[in-house]
Amino acid sequence: MRILLVEDEENLNKIITMNLEMEGYEVVSCDHGRKALEITENQHFDLLILDVMLPEVTGFQICEKVRLQNKKVGIIIISAKDTSQDRITGLKLGADDYLTKPFLLEELLLRVNNVLRRSSEEKSAESAIFKFGDNEVNFSTYVAKGQHGMVELTKKEALLLQLLLERPNEVVSRNQILQTVWGYDVYPSTRTIDNFILALRKQFEPDVRNPRYFHSIRSVGYKFTP
Repeated sequence: MRILLVEDEENLNKIITMNLEMEGYEVVSCDHGRKALEITENQHFDLLILDVMLPEVTGFQICEKVRLQNKKVGIIIISAKDTSQDRITGLKLGADDYLTKPFLLEELLLRVNNVLRRSSEEKSAESAIFKFGDNEVNFSTYVAKGQHGMVELTKKEALLLQLLLERPNEVVSRNQILQTVWGYDVYPSTRTIDNFILALRKQFEPDVRNPRYFHSIRSVGYKFTP
């Protein structure tokens, strides 16, 4: 699970980051609101932890902008602003939880776990089986019905396919594909990603030479069109 932590108090940022990493999460930390928005536009995260009072762009503004583009990512706001109206504002803007400072790290970790678990359960319920055209994919078993009958997908094929299907009509950049499917430890060549897309086309496109579902966007990435 990948978490973006946006907190401009240096010591608190370090402490939270260390504890999240000890729990096994991959953490990207940032101390600036505008920089955080740039990061969210170019990277995939399962959860955002946002302070409210940040340079240039507030945590509330980040929450609102991200939620308009991504309904599934978990969002927790941590803030010294502890009035009822502040909490209501954060939740109305799309936050899943609101934790006021000071707080116990154990409580934050419990809330992180709860938000990620709920998000994962909802995601599994929504996307276990996906149909498009004459095709059907079961992401729980990696078994799909394609243009040539039943096929077993590799894990990376399933991850790439799910990434595209969950973002219909949205261009998914090569960087997003690298982070989500391969992670940071392996950097396949552009040709490798192209070959995976070609494999998906062979399995699911009625006409591989004139793709209906999986489109290459020159110099950017790929797009799924339902």
